[in-house]
Amino acid sequence: MKLIRFLSDGSSTPLAGILHPDGSAEPIEGDLLGAWQPTGRRSRVTKLLAPLRPPVILAIGLNFREHALETRQPIPEYPVLFMKSPWVTQNPGDPILIPTHLASTQVDYEAELVVILGKSCKNATRANALDHVLGYTCGNDVTARDWQKSFGGNQWCRGKSFDTFAPLGPCIVTRDEIRDPQRLTLRSYVNGEPRQCSSTADHIFSVADLIVFLSGSTTLPAGTAIFTGTPSGAGFARTPPVYLAPGDTVTIAIEGIGELTNPVALEE
Repeated sequence: MKLIRFLSDGSSTPLAGILHPDGSAEPIEGDLLGAWQPTGRRSRVTKLLAPLRPPVILAIGLNFREHALETRQPIPEYPVLFMKSPWVTQNPGDPILIPTHLASTQVDYEAELVVILGKSCKNATRANALDHVLGYTCGNDVTARDWQKSFGGNQWCRGKSFDTFAPLGPCIVTRDEIRDPQRLTLRSYVNGEPRQCSSTADHIFSVADLIVFLSGSTTLPAGTAIFTGTPSGAGFARTPPVYLAPGDTVTIAIEGIGELTNPVALEE
């Protein structure tokens, strides 16, 4: 099933629910990350929100073989971990803001499969890792490359944690509908132009591998979002580099999940 967060009929109170093929939603009672049940009612979706506000965002760099090749970096022995601030989560349709206070001229897009944990996890094994997964969604690991690679001595967390730099959506597709997360095609488009196209089959570390690694001697709470890496074709790796500008529109599309689209604007 497809799980969403949304606003309905002018209300400012977010609802969680099941998305139906006709575009309506069936609100749920209870906790999406705990016990819940559908209400049996139908509601009109007037605004789609990020499918959850994760308590933690863990992200993996250099997890596609082709991406490692295009950046001329060795295949990593272990997953390359960094973190994004969870409060930078952005809704589908709302703008990615180019920062002006700590200004950047190199804001980039990264199409990623995002794993959402449905229950807390510690010391997962390869055999049970996917049992902890609620489902999967599309993510855009927006990155200010100048802050990530140059300013202040390579500021990975700073470059990836400006407000709005973690769009998520449009929905969480539950794991029963995606039996093998290593067989998904993912793409990105800027202004309708194809920029990235690959498959999660090119992952260096599978979703299960990542959960095992990240949960080792470490408790991952329910709701943790894991960005699993981006394929080749990001703006900084193109010749010449191409970065996002106000007025652009970025779409992340993943097979079996849907499309996540955000405009780009300058922070006021």
